[in-house]
Amino acid sequence: MMSRKVLACIDASPYAQAVCDYAAWAAKKLNVAMSVIHVLNKSAKPAATDLSGSIGLGSQEALLAQLAKLDEAHGKLTMESGRIMLDAAQARVEAAGVKAVDQRLRHGQLVETLAELEDETRLLVLGKRGLSSADSHGHMGSHVERVIRTLHKPILVTQQNYSEPKSIMLAYDGSATALKGIEMLAASPLGKGLPVHLVMAGANTAATQAQMDAAASILRHAGFDTTLAIIGGEPEDVLHQYQQQHHIDLLVMGAYGHSRIRQFIVGSTTTAMISRAKCSLLILR
Repeated sequence: MMSRKVLACIDASPYAQAVCDYAAWAAKKLNVAMSVIHVLNKSAKPAATDLSGSIGLGSQEALLAQLAKLDEAHGKLTMESGRIMLDAAQARVEAAGVKAVDQRLRHGQLVETLAELEDETRLLVLGKRGLSSADSHGHMGSHVERVIRTLHKPILVTQQNYSEPKSIMLAYDGSATALKGIEMLAASPLGKGLPVHLVMAGANTAATQAQMDAAASILRHAGFDTTLAIIGGEPEDVLHQYQQQHHIDLLVMGAYGHSRIRQFIVGSTTTAMISRAKCSLLILR
């Protein structure tokens, strides 16, 4: 059986160091090997253009030959910069105490490449934004939502600066999918030893309290110090407010639910969720 790894996806954005640090933290907690990956986008190459109408047929062949040379040189430079980036990432995670780490330099589209590596992925770690959108504060990167929709593995979406998680907040809506997320967290070494805040956005009724008590019993049975909170209001608002008020380091949510949280997580509200988060976000699938 293939050994599954923590996969750290990096580019030249300011998020790369935090991605490495969170991935190293996770690899040590999970006691698994790690891969650092950088994907070179094929579509980044300039397209060949028919210039004969503007420069004359006599110059066309020579110019295209020169463009081909420049394109080849650009490709070599891009590959070399990718290797340098991966070398630095590997050195960083090894210095953080990860002993088993390899690196991958791939050509292709990011989402498709990560999908190809899904079977060997235990946890994917990537930045909230990549190089193309690093300065778009208040938004998430263009690839992040596609990655979340495509992969069926846990995904850790990082902020720009690393902060070792000291507490976890799990957003719970009482659905079967959310309960599966509770069971995943309870069974995983990733959160062991960290206090968990189990938070529901909605009315505090006997039914919701019973749902919360049942979920909390799973976590407590697994050894988690668990705090419960049921807060009235819109999930988009109350969950973020609770996270900031209690200085939560890691927000955990299921990718798909069956209530208002479903609208909160799927589609445009996924963008709002990750964009507004002030801490890193672990999305369970």
